[in-house]
Amino acid sequence: MLESMDRNQITEQIIAARLAKGLSWQELADAIGKPVVWTTSALLGQQPIPAELGQTLAGLLGLDPAVVPVLAAVPMRGAAATPPTDPTIYRLYEAVGVYGPALKELIHEQFGDGIMSAINFSVDLQRKAHPGGDRVVITLDGKFLPYEWNSAD
Repeated sequence: MLESMDRNQITEQIIAARLAKGLSWQELADAIGKPVVWTTSALLGQQPIPAELGQTLAGLLGLDPAVVPVLAAVPMRGAAATPPTDPTIYRLYEAVGVYGPALKELIHEQFGDGIMSAINFSVDLQRKAHPGGDRVVITLDGKFLPYEWNSAD
């Protein structure tokens, strides 16, 4: 049965097992010594999980060890729907849509012609107390990669 399971089915098993066992994403991240955002992303199918970490997670979640090679495989990344339909993801999409052009201009002004890498990258999420309601602070930390224009040799 497991041989025919795809990554989405394993993700569903992960979510169900995490909830059934009462484990938080932070507890799973702590168990493998990785940041919580990366761990959550990986368990949701967006990052390959090294086999030794996959074994630890499969054990904690009570999953068949045969899921480990599937978890270690390079995934198809990214959301399927554009624009996304989930309200939380849509608001992030909206924020990039509204502020993206300004951020692009500022990156070019301050760094030059290039991009922020999403490969050489880290992300963090923090809760910040605020009298008007707690704030969500998301930090995107990507390496600047300048465009390199080469003439034909």
